[in-house]
Parts: sequence; C-alpha cells; structure tokens
Amino acid sequence: MVRTPRNWSPGSTYHVTARGNRKQDLFHDDEDRKKYLTYLQETKDKYPFTIHAYCLMSNHIHLLIETHDVPLEKIIRTLHTRYAVYFNKKYDYVGHVFQGRYGSNKIDTPSYFIKVSRYIHHNPIEAKLTPHPEKYPWSSYPFYIHSIKNPLLSKERTLNYFQTPQISRYKEYVEKEAQSEESYKSPIKK
Repeated sequence: MVRTPRNWSPGSTYHVTARGNRKQDLFHDDEDRKKYLTYLQETKDKYPFTIHAYCLMSNHIHLLIETHDVPLEKIIRTLHTRYAVYFNKKYDYVGHVFQGRYGSNKIDTPSYFIKVSRYIHHNPIEAKLTPHPEKYPWSSYPFYIHSIKNPLLSKERTLNYFQTPQISRYKEYVEKEAQSEESYKSPIKK
C-alpha cells in the first residue's frame, strides 16, 4: 500500500515524535544517544533545518524542528535510516527500529510553539526520570538554562517569546505546574 504524502511547505515548524518498534528502547546506553545526536547534526549539515528543542527518552524522541528547503519527510527518513542501521549493527538485531511512521504535528501559532517546547523539556519529569529538567542530559533544556552553546540548537525564536530576563522567564514557564487548559497532549501514546 502506498503511503499518502505528508503536507509540507518550506519554513514550517513541526513537533516530531518517533517511538521504538513495539515500544522497545531506542537507546540502550549513552553511546546510542550520542550517535543519534551526531546523526541529527550530520543530517542538519546536509539538509539545513533548525532545531528549537529536542528530548531523547529511552523509547521515543521529540524534536521541535523548523524546515527550510528540504521536506521534513526526507530529513527524518535520512536521520532514522542511519540510526536504524547503526542500532541493528551494534546489537546484531534485524528488522524495524522505529514503530511505524514518525508523528508530526504542524506548529501554527506562537502559543502552540511555546507549549510544545515546554512539553518536550518537561518530558523527563513526567516520566519520573528526574525531578529537575535541567539535570536531564539528553534534552536541549540544559543548553537553554545554562546558556551553553550547542551547534545543533537554535534558542532565539523560543526565547524571543519571553520578556527580559528571557532565560529565567522561560525556566519559570517550563518548570511551573501544568494547568489543564494549558497542557499539551503528546502524539506519543503511553
């Protein structure tokens, strides 16, 4: 069966999610996570795009990505194919690494963009992996809060939605308790 092409236009921003096949782990160790981020950077170098936020959980990933001239589908296919080849070779596995097609929700308003950014950075707390999101090393959040440069990440758009001092206002926003009318529901099903 032929897959329906996804709608895409240059300059669009998406919340991309992908889960391990059969909800299994995508990352068994820190080397796997580093390899995924390396492939993400190499894909970005080949097909320029902007990453506003990311979080690598054990069995799924979140990316807040803004495309430029290359369709999102080509970017994610390149990234995930490379990672799947690495993963299967390293662990002597065969078959699919990712469960089905990646998910992508188009971001169409500033408030939606900020809610998704918060959701991505709050994910390790929701999963009870850490009580403080800045302590989770596989998220872009520490780079925001500690003003650390990361060639993979662009923080300007996110921080420009907040008044001065931008970093502390963003930190306050991410770390506050979620309110039901403000919370964002992930496309990743538990």
